[in-house]
Amino acid sequence: MTTNMRREIAEQPAALRDTLSALLPRIDEIKALGDQTRQLLFIARGTSDNAAVYGRYLAEVHAGRLATLASPSVATTYKRKIDLDGVLAVALSQSGRTEEIVETLTWAKDCGARTVAITNGGEDAPLAQAADLALVTRAGAELAVPATKTYTTQLAALAVLGLGLGADVDRADLDRVPDEVEKLIAAPGDVDAIAEGLSGVPGVVVSGRGMAFSTALELALKLKEACYLHAMGLSYADLLHGPIAVVDEDTPAILVAAGEGPTLPGTIALAERVRGAGAAAYAVGGGTELAAASTNALAGPDLPEWLAPLGLIVPGQLLTEALARRLGIDPDAPRGLNKVTQTD
Repeated sequence: MTTNMRREIAEQPAALRDTLSALLPRIDEIKALGDQTRQLLFIARGTSDNAAVYGRYLAEVHAGRLATLASPSVATTYKRKIDLDGVLAVALSQSGRTEEIVETLTWAKDCGARTVAITNGGEDAPLAQAADLALVTRAGAELAVPATKTYTTQLAALAVLGLGLGADVDRADLDRVPDEVEKLIAAPGDVDAIAEGLSGVPGVVVSGRGMAFSTALELALKLKEACYLHAMGLSYADLLHGPIAVVDEDTPAILVAAGEGPTLPGTIALAERVRGAGAAAYAVGGGTELAAASTNALAGPDLPEWLAPLGLIVPGQLLTEALARRLGIDPDAPRGLNKVTQTD
């Protein structure tokens, strides 16, 4: 039986095309807001928080703007006011109905920020209504609890946001994203072999750095929520500062990298170190060099580093779905989770 998660993974190329078609014409609106601000504050939880990590790196590396991740409890629990003059607050919520995120965006506006919402919940979603500008993604209804197409369309919206903020990237590269995702769905690499390798272990470390860090965090989250695996998402810089001690024959590492960029050599060196310690190293992306240094490999997209996260997560989604089924878990409805999570 085909799961909803697997069907929704397959819907991503169309969802990305529709989202980019809807949002690229709004670049001038984004620029107008961006011109009134100096730095960014991303407001999110869960999968959306992982997307925000991509937005942070994109803003700082390519748009030259300081960006940070919000702590919503400052607004919702401590109820403290902060001077946010000159800040562009960007709130991400797939449903647009998570009360904590809506409240925090409203708080940011009250503190002087200009505000953007990124949501798949439609123009009428409370988050969209609370924002100065709503970037509504076009993923369509998502039935499986683990987010797939709503996540990648969030990344697409953040890429458009980056363009509006003056990122020093080639806008034309975005046109290739849906086709690259389609190729990855058709030929993701060693999914079955890696699923077999992960099916008998208690935990896994998932690591990437820079633009790929968001993918490492998101893949770790997917493995936790859909496969009940103790998956730890880390920057490889943090991994080398101590947690690498947990990597052994019972705890493999999944290493994520774009096919180009300054973090690729370090990821290859880490794969060699992991294997040297007697552990399995599974690659996601990183081209032929990372694949050669690893035990098995998932394919990566033929995209520049700034867009690679939109493709890198896709083989990881397929791995998660395949591993869940191998373990006898329904990936559409993991225990203890709902599609919309409310926090205080």
